[in-house]
This record gives sequence, C-alpha cells and structure tokens, in this order.
Amino acid sequence: EEQITVLRVLGEQEELQVDFWRHPYSPGHPVDLLVSFPNLQGIKKLLDFHNLSYSIMIEDVQELLDEEKESMRRSRRVKRSSKTFDFASYHTLDEIYDWMDFLVEEHPNLVSKIQIGKSYENRPLYVLKFSTGGTNRSAIWVDTGTHSREWITPATGVWMANKMATEYGQDPSITGLLEEVDVFLEVIANPDGFVFTHSSNRLWRKTRSVNAGSRCVGVDPNRNWDAGFGGAGSSSNPCSETYHGPHPHSEKEVKAIVDFIRAHGNVKSVISLHSYSQMLLFPYGYRRVPAPDYQEMNELARKAVKDLSAVFGTEYTYGSIADTIYMAGGNTVDWAYDNGVKYSFTLELRDSGRHGFLLPSSQIIPTATETWAAVLDIMLHVLEHPY
Repeated sequence: EEQITVLRVLGEQEELQVDFWRHPYSPGHPVDLLVSFPNLQGIKKLLDFHNLSYSIMIEDVQELLDEEKESMRRSRRVKRSSKTFDFASYHTLDEIYDWMDFLVEEHPNLVSKIQIGKSYENRPLYVLKFSTGGTNRSAIWVDTGTHSREWITPATGVWMANKMATEYGQDPSITGLLEEVDVFLEVIANPDGFVFTHSSNRLWRKTRSVNAGSRCVGVDPNRNWDAGFGGAGSSSNPCSETYHGPHPHSEKEVKAIVDFIRAHGNVKSVISLHSYSQMLLFPYGYRRVPAPDYQEMNELARKAVKDLSAVFGTEYTYGSIADTIYMAGGNTVDWAYDNGVKYSFTLELRDSGRHGFLLPSSQIIPTATETWAAVLDIMLHVLEHPY
C-alpha cells in the first residue's frame, strides 16, 4: 500500500510527465509506466529511494512508434481498395469505415450498418449488425476501440467481423449462433480519440470532450458508466488518464451504447475488448463482493481462457475485475451486469508489457485468432443458456 501511494503521488505530478500503462491500484500487481527521457534519472532515484524494484521493458518507445508508422506506410502502398483490405495491418478510422461499407455490400443478407449516435466531435458511431432475420431475438453486444491507443482491439474487431461474415454458412458454430442470435459489433467505440492517436498523440487514451474549467481534455470512457461511478480506480482530476467525467454517461460515446442497449431490451451479453495484460475479466470492478453469477462466469472464463491458450499457448489469467486486476468504478461491464446483462466480460488482449500498447502488426492476426476462440465460447454459452 505504501508503494502504491508513492506511485500515485508520482503520477499526479504533472511536471514529471509519467504516463501509467498499467495503473497502481492494488498490491501484488505489476505497474508499467512510461517515463520521458529528461525525467528518467530523477524517477529512477525516487524508485530506488523507496525500495521499488523495477526493470526496463522498452528502452526506447519512440523506436516502436517509428516502426509502427513505417509498417503502416508500407501497407498503404500495397493496398488501394477495400477488397484487398489487409487484416495484418493497422488502419485509420476512414479506412475502417470504408471497409465496413464493403462488408455490408458483400454480405447484404447478413450484415448491416447502423448508426447509434455521434461522437463529441460529431463523427458517426457505427455498429455492424449480424443477423439472419426474425424479431425480438436475443442479442450480443461487442465493442472494441474504447481506449483509443489500444489499436489491437479494433484490428481484432475488424478480423472477427470478417470471420463471422465470410464463414457464416460454412462454420457450424458461427452458423448455429447467427441462426438464433443477433450480434452487434462497434469496432471504434471512441472515434475522436482514435483519430487523435493517428494525427497527434499515438498514446492518447480518453475521449476528446472539453472539460469545463480545465485545460485538460477528455474523459476515460471506461470510468464513465453509472455503476460505482466515481469509485476506486477512477479519478476526479480532468488531467488524469482515468478521469471519470463530470457525471455518469456524460460522454456521448458512452451514452449512445447505454441508449442502444436499453432500447434493444434483449441484450444477453456484453463483451468489451481492451489491451493489454492478457486477462479475461467479469464483474464486479467497483466492489469486492462476488457477483450473484460468479460461479457460472468463473467456469465460463476458465473454459474460454483454456481454449484461447490452446491456439498459440498465450497464457491468460481470469476472474472478477476487482480480484484479478484492480478496483475500477464506472466500467462498461459492471453497468451492463447491473442492468440485467448476465454475461458481461472484458478481455485484455496481448501482450503482457513487452510492447504494451504498441503491439507490432505482425501480432494482429495471431491475437485475433486466439481471442476469437474465447469470444466464441462466451457467445455459444449465451446461446445454450437462455435466460
């Protein structure tokens, strides 16, 4: 606890420009921090003084940023039409939105695109709907790209969308699922932040809304939900990466999902993809009390993690958010669970810190492939356990 206090104080000193990639919330967990070069020696001294042992995971973050930029430039030279969309590369918002239209065009009887609202900067919030028809069907909601710097999640979302569209009618699991259940997939849940990571600051996490009375911009969209809002693991400081916002659902991007799920009325599962740290998590995050369905969710998580690991050997941990990672008030899946969506899960994708948010594009398809194994387990469980 003392060491956590030291790290928190460190994070609040703006002049030190420390950016937590993994936050100091509870004892016994690693904390990852990005340190600017001019402050490096001072921070090392401070850590030594407080007997905080550390190791350097990425010597030069700029090197990874440059590599990523170069890899995107190369892929853009190769690909010029949505038909040759490269799933093994990272893409801009416009490229992803164009590709969505192509997917709908190619699979008009299965895939449609709906707009559920607009972002703070007035960008459309698009959702892909996978449905074989019918009314009042059970639905599964999947979102990726909530935190804008976690590029691996929308890349995985795009790959999964393509898999469902192209393998419906061929893969018995996907076919059986979509014959009974509608799937809604929001690939870019935070478009303003995502565009900002491409134009200005690759490591931007939050939305881009203006905070009254502060020069700091943005709210953490995964602390803005009305479930333990303002509790542990969120901050009331607008300059913090985990700023919860002025009130629950203040962010248009969050409010759009809330309104959609409420209006739909039959959403049985919410699956939210984040990165990084290789975890499969379920409620609660805002309190330590086990959720009423803890046992069932824990068993399902165990199976999903096992099946994910069987693909490439990637090791995941699993459990409730509060027990496995840290207390986190105001998060998506807690709100969903408290609002009657029983099967609410968060996945934290690769890796465990070697690249952090700058996962090389060569890992997109392996990550998406193994993640799909876990996501499909959850989806099929929903299908087989109606409530």
